[in-house]
Amino acid sequence: MDYARLGKPKPKDLSRREILPKFEENAPSGPTHKSKHKILLIFSGILLLACAISATVLVTARSKTGATVHHIKPSHAISRTCSRTRFPTLCLNSLHEFPGAISASDADLVHISVNVTLQRFGKAFYMASDINNLDMDKHTRSAYEDCLELLEDSVYLLSRSLTSVSPGTGKSAPGNSHDVQTWLSAALTNQDTCTEGFADVSGNVKDQMAAKLKDLSQLVSNCLAVFATVNGNDDFTGVPIHNRRRRLMESYDHQGTVVSGNNKDFPEWVSRKDRMLLDAPVTAVQADMIVSKDGNGTFKTIAEAIKKLPDYGTRRIIIYVKAGRYEEDILKVGRKKTNVMFIGDGKGKTIISGGKSVSQNMTTFHTASFAATGAGFIARDITFENWAGPGKHQAVALRIGADHAVIYRCNIIGYQDTLYVHSQRQFYRECDIYGTVDFIFGNAAVVIQNCSIYARKPMDFQKNTITAQNRKDPNQNTGISIHACKIVATSDLEASKGSFPTYLGRPWKLYSRTVVMLSYLGDHIHPHGWLEWNATFALDTLYHGEYMNYGPGAAVGQRVKWPGYRVINSTEEASKFTVAQFIFGSSWLPSTGVAFLAGLST
Repeated sequence: MDYARLGKPKPKDLSRREILPKFEENAPSGPTHKSKHKILLIFSGILLLACAISATVLVTARSKTGATVHHIKPSHAISRTCSRTRFPTLCLNSLHEFPGAISASDADLVHISVNVTLQRFGKAFYMASDINNLDMDKHTRSAYEDCLELLEDSVYLLSRSLTSVSPGTGKSAPGNSHDVQTWLSAALTNQDTCTEGFADVSGNVKDQMAAKLKDLSQLVSNCLAVFATVNGNDDFTGVPIHNRRRRLMESYDHQGTVVSGNNKDFPEWVSRKDRMLLDAPVTAVQADMIVSKDGNGTFKTIAEAIKKLPDYGTRRIIIYVKAGRYEEDILKVGRKKTNVMFIGDGKGKTIISGGKSVSQNMTTFHTASFAATGAGFIARDITFENWAGPGKHQAVALRIGADHAVIYRCNIIGYQDTLYVHSQRQFYRECDIYGTVDFIFGNAAVVIQNCSIYARKPMDFQKNTITAQNRKDPNQNTGISIHACKIVATSDLEASKGSFPTYLGRPWKLYSRTVVMLSYLGDHIHPHGWLEWNATFALDTLYHGEYMNYGPGAAVGQRVKWPGYRVINSTEEASKFTVAQFIFGSSWLPSTGVAFLAGLST
């Protein structure tokens, strides 16, 4: 995100795009035979899955009509379905030649749409992988590697979606309607991130990637629209509504101190065993691996432990990271490393640190000190830090793209772009989050609950913005919900807060969605509450809301008058952004063992 819009720069200061040093770096050697073989296997698997589903669709279509039908003109069902998408021409062109599509019902067109999109993504991944041996400078290589990772993840998400929506899957399908909407939303976010990575580079690789990735975002957007139409989207902007039991929540006094609370349960998707693990003392936890810098463990580095993780683990794998400061080059729990739990010795004791930033000619996505994309990831009692400093601009401490992720009792410390809540469903509890510009950003469906959010002193002439949510499509079930938190200033900002206004957030993308509920707001919050991104961009399509906040910064009388901003007065509307309804946490959080508030206070 471009910091330059947040305030008048110093004289002779340059925008982020201009301050990056220019240098060339030869690309690493081309793809190995092993990596080529892997890519070919992935592409072959996509074709086999798509062909199997296509055969089912074709048989279904024939059974309905008694014969194979060949038409050039789209059917009424296709025309009707495509009229509900954001890109109807592309929808018509992509669907009507698919086997069986002419005779397909509206419901059949859901899996046909996903099937077509999956095949296009698979082809794009295969073609993009083929240019790995081209010469690239460091920034281009960074963007290119992001895209390959994100494309492969999207192929996986689309494959799961296709299996879930295909005919005859029944109860054995791997996901329900909210799962599918989450996976499709994440695939669109992945593609958006890939495209943005190339925004500040130029050259042959960028041009080739643009051609290979053409229409992918629009195809996923159409999938979301078709799916939402058939499965019902009965809320105001795509927020899922499910009736769940409400629970009591903790509250804060006028200084932001917890004064009451009688609930230590966690959302239901957290298993009983995981709940016990999250609250158990370290001495009572039987770790599968122990990382210790002094050699008194299984490994001396976190990277070694990650390498030993099995792929697609079905049981909880625990890595205990003993107290110490760990600064390693690449720390990422990838998509295949599922159900992994990191346990530290506490905030400020176990520290995972890094200093990467965009000033080193890399993408924001690449700067994370620690990243996790494997489903079911949990971290507890750890500090994640990026020490690059405000002058280095975008520098991520923690990036999460894992579904059903839980971050519990952790410090997340940085300046600009500290916490990247990239995609899928996430829950943060009892964490301390520090930053300056857009320091909680991304497009996950995330609830941040009972956390302390600290605005720090930024660079001269900058403004602080706590959130920058980048929901790009109205059918994405994503957004940032800040619930029962304490939003305050650090001591360095407190001393000069009159010179550095702090805002609750700004809209990064057209359908940005952020809500702050039942939280304590310090007096460092500007009376307007929210900041525009660029003039009138997204002001009538965003959803930024506040519900029953308190403290000196919570008064709404002088808040912005944007069409998309609202003071929420309805309990029913506010409940849509709770753990139970926004991330369906009551179905998965209990298995992790993290305490949570499923609903609003009573």
